[in-house]
Amino acid sequence: MNTRANFDQSLQELKTLQLKMAGEAETAVKNAMLSLLNRDVELANKVINGDHLIDDLEYEIHEKALMLIARQSPVAKDLRRLHVALKVSSEVERLGDIAVNIAKSTVQIGNEQHVKELIDIPQMMEVALEMLTDAITAFYSEDPALAKKCAQKDDQVDKMFGELVQELLTYIPKNPDFTNQIIQLAYVCRYIERIADHATNIAENIVYLETGKRYNLND
Repeated sequence: MNTRANFDQSLQELKTLQLKMAGEAETAVKNAMLSLLNRDVELANKVINGDHLIDDLEYEIHEKALMLIARQSPVAKDLRRLHVALKVSSEVERLGDIAVNIAKSTVQIGNEQHVKELIDIPQMMEVALEMLTDAITAFYSEDPALAKKCAQKDDQVDKMFGELVQELLTYIPKNPDFTNQIIQLAYVCRYIERIADHATNIAENIVYLETGKRYNLND
């Protein structure tokens, strides 16, 4: 196998690892949200205790990418591919941290009855996860058009975040005994908004990969 074929195979192995890592992070986020909706502290603790799997994958990806840079001395787009691989894995690792934070909010709330029916928060999460799926698909297929489409949904999540937090704060005067829960739910909204931000960051890296230029897709 020639040098180019070896390099392409190594890149493909790196992408496969990153898809695995993204899948683990997405599952963790979904389970964290399920734990919140169902007041399932056991599932929340499972998410918290499983975070090391995502951290280990990030470490493996970074090691492989840096080894490729050192051994192959890639130039132009190949170097950008490896640079983007490092950036994207860091963004995905933060998604794992967000899943842990949502799970910790579930633990804080415990078995307490929810002060309001949780409908809007899962809807916000659904949009954020759509963004994440599009961003990872765009990364794998190197599709800047899909990346831009993903980033366009960020404003929708921001709007939902603002409206939800305002609504939650109105519950405190009427339900002072539920203040801790309300604050935790507001935190969860913030965490979901951050998922959308990380998806947008991944999308921006795809555009950079294809063009060699940095664009702020939030504008």
